[in-house]
Formats: sequence, structure tokens, C-alpha cells
Amino acid sequence: MGALSEPGVSAGVMEDNILDISGKPEEFMYKAVLFDLDGTLTESGEGITRSVQYALEKIGRPEPDLEKLKVFVGPPLLEQFMKYVDLDEETGREAVAFYRERYGVTGIYENKLYPGILEALMELRQKGYVLAVASSKPEYYVKQILDYFHLTEYFQEIVGSELDGDRTRKSQVIEEALKRLNLAGNRDQVLMVGDREHDILGAREAGIKCVAVSFGYGTMEELCRAEPLQIVNSVQELMDFFG
Repeated sequence: MGALSEPGVSAGVMEDNILDISGKPEEFMYKAVLFDLDGTLTESGEGITRSVQYALEKIGRPEPDLEKLKVFVGPPLLEQFMKYVDLDEETGREAVAFYRERYGVTGIYENKLYPGILEALMELRQKGYVLAVASSKPEYYVKQILDYFHLTEYFQEIVGSELDGDRTRKSQVIEEALKRLNLAGNRDQVLMVGDREHDILGAREAGIKCVAVSFGYGTMEELCRAEPLQIVNSVQELMDFFG
């Protein structure tokens, strides 16, 4: 995605838009924030689980319990299909195609913003942070969802996976975001925010820190095991982290 207009520069931002981090506590050390989408910005479980359920039915492996399918929210889709019902890659790709058959028409809109997210994004932009989305969901869908919720304008870059299955690992998505933001050489100034261990581990692999949100789809056990920089329990707690 082409770069949008730069966020407003506040008193804490130098002329070249690099935050002056000297002598500031950790929450003020960051210039850019990368947000996961599902389970972090939007509560998307219904559309994803119903589309997974549709796909499993199509390949002859029905699962009536939608609650069990919440494990599909966050991880790369092909990988999760293969793991969940022990599929070979070819059948897994068929399941992904069936999933998209429903998701692209209906599931994508069975979705809602978490309360306070819009206001949080507005506040972070006003404070001068560079915001981007880094999701394992195909970039094509990520952009559609952000447009639907009128959030596109808040993000300088929107990065996802490719529809052909390329760039699905979280670390790869983060690396692409850093490249597009020209921040690959300033990783200590970039923070990931996500709700699953994949976000935390992917951030660590890419050399950046991650704040985990517990209001998404990862369990507290999962998040603690992955050892993020901090776990926050609400959007307000996330904003408190940034001061």
C-alpha cells in the first residue's frame, strides 16, 4: 500500500519524525506501532469460525462446535487447517479455497470493532505515532475490512499475507511492514500489539517487542507462555501503556 499522509507531529517528535526517546521511560521509546487485526482491532471470530465450519463441511470433516474453531483466529489459515484435522497440504489448500468462498462474501462482515479502538487510534496519531497493520490475513481482505470500518486513514501502511500463500509467517509480515515504513534499521522504536502467541513470537523473531491484549482470542496461559513485554486487559490499559 502506498504511504498515507504522515501523522501530525507533536511536541515529542523531532523534525524528521523520529521520536526523541532520550531519557524517556519504555512506553515512550517507540516511534511506530504495528497492530494485528483479528482479535486486536476487530472482534472477527464469528465470520472466521463460520467460514471455517463451512470449509470443513465441504471437505467432509464437519465440526458443529463453533467454539472449538476459535483456534483459527490469528494463525496462518493453511497451517491451522492442516494441524486441526491432520490434512495434507493439497487438501488444506482446498479447505482454504472453500473458506474464502464464504468468507469473501459473508464472513468478512461478521465482524465488529472492539470498543474504544477508534478513539485509541485517533489519540495515538495525535501523539505522533506512526501506525501500521501487520496481519497474517491476506492483505486483500485486511484492506477491505479497514475500509469497511473507516480505519484506513489511520494507518501509514497495511501489510498482510499474499493470497497465494506467500508471507504468512508473522515475522515475515512484520519484516515487510518494517521495510515499507523504512524502519528496518530502527527496530527498537517499533512495537507490535497483538492477541496471540504468533504475534509475540513473530515480533521476537523480527527483533521487536510486543504488547499482548487479553481481550482477543489468545488465552492468558498462551500469552504468558510467550512472554510479551506486557499484557493489557482492555483498550484503556493499552492506552495507559503509552501514557
